[in-house]
Amino acid sequence: MKSPNNAKYSTALYMRLSRDDENFGDSISIETQRIVLHKFAQENGLIVYDEYVDDGWSGTNFERPAFQRMMSDI
Repeated sequence: MKSPNNAKYSTALYMRLSRDDENFGDSISIETQRIVLHKFAQENGLIVYDEYVDDGWSGTNFERPAFQRMMSDI
């Protein structure tokens, strides 16, 4: 996923953990998601514009505050 012609691309990092997801333990924690996403961005030469975190929100609800902020920033 290296950018063609050395172009620089900005990306948003979106993390979400619903209350239902907490049953799965630390493997999907917000901090784990943050680490994985930053590593991916770094390995692929992506510039991180911002992080957006919705902790405790269901993925079925698109009125999540950080999701809405991300969409507005786009």
